[in-house]
Order: sequence, then structure tokens, then C-alpha cells
Amino acid sequence: MGNKVLVVDDEKLIVKGLKFSLEQDEMKVDCAYDGGEAVKLARENQYDIILLDVMLPVFDGFEVLKQIREFSNVPIIMLTAKGDDMDKILGLEYGADDYMTKPFNILEVKARIKAIIRRSGKHVKDTDEGKVIRKGELVMDIDARRVVIEGKEINLTAKEFDVLELLLNNPNKVYSREKLLNTVWGSEYPGDVRTVDVHIRRLREKIEKTPSEPNYVYTKWGVGYYFKE
Repeated sequence: MGNKVLVVDDEKLIVKGLKFSLEQDEMKVDCAYDGGEAVKLARENQYDIILLDVMLPVFDGFEVLKQIREFSNVPIIMLTAKGDDMDKILGLEYGADDYMTKPFNILEVKARIKAIIRRSGKHVKDTDEGKVIRKGELVMDIDARRVVIEGKEINLTAKEFDVLELLLNNPNKVYSREKLLNTVWGSEYPGDVRTVDVHIRRLREKIEKTPSEPNYVYTKWGVGYYFKE
């Protein structure tokens, strides 16, 4: 079997349709119909990605997301029926990697899943020298997708890692919010630049001693973000 996916939704027809379609692409699919069951399965299994509905019994999707982020950085796509910008922003704030609004096209769902899994997988460099980046007290292991600062491992989501990797690999180069969005999320990503701002803020909260006075990820006002060497 291929990648392992957890689908979380209380609408059983949606779950059945997603499960059938994903299994056609040789993915292994587990299903949960409420937030409690979702957290339990996420703790007990190693998933490549989770599709997580916002409106759920027991715990809503945001609470599930927060709980999962306490022990796992598995990529998570939020599913929302509302099309509400606030739902999308809250999902990103809590550590979601992407979001989709119902009703969605199953082909688009599969394309998003494959893109996120591809980007969150291990990156193999041509030379050993490129696999570990060291910047002061910060150490990034590209293959293991781990970040350690002052000997302590920092838990980053897939997108937070991708943003930091891009900036670290290109020190002092200023990336506009639009450029970061296109490079990390892809040119066809339907979100806007607020996605970038949310991830930069969350990233700073994790890697900076004082997020308002960063030592790693700087802002070039009116232009974008960069890693200062």
C-alpha cells in the first residue's frame, strides 16, 4: 500500500467517497467520525497526512488540530463547509498545512494530498555537505526534517519547515510574501499572502527567544522576509 491517510468527518457519505477514491490511488485510509476518535487514531498510528473537517462532534476540528499538534507534525488539511476566511485563518493559526472548502473536487483533494506529501517528504541532496545547515545555535537536518536550537528540538509543521529551509538556504535574500506563497505552497494554491504571515508568526514563536526581536527570520518592511546571516 502507498501513503497512509486519516479522513475525519461526521458525514459518512463524504468519508465513504474519499476513502474509495483515495484507495483507488493505492493509499491506505483510516476513518474517524468524531474528534475524540480522530485524536486517538492519530496517537496510535503514523499517518502521512490527515484530512480534518472543522464541524465535528466531541471535539471540533480546531480542538483536534491543537491536540494533535502537541505530539505530531503530520501534515493536516482542514475541510470546511463554510468558506469562511476566519475558519481558514484559525486553521493556519493552529498549525494546519492547507485547507479546502466544501463542496470540493476529489481530483483536487488528491492533487493537494500528493503535493503536500511530496513537499513534506525527505529531501535528498547530491552531496553530504548539503544535508545539515548550521547557523549559530540553529541546526537544520534536511533529511530527517529536524530543527534543533541550543540542543533542543523544535517541533515545526511541514510548511513551517519548508519556509525556514528556503530562507536558511538563501541567507540575506528577501522573499516577498507572494514569492514565498508561490514557492512553498505552489502557484495554484488558492490562499492568499495572509497564509505566509501566519506561518512566519508561528515560526518565530517557536525559534526566536523574543519573536518581536528576531535573531533568525527578519522582516524587510514593505518588501518581505529574510534570514539574516
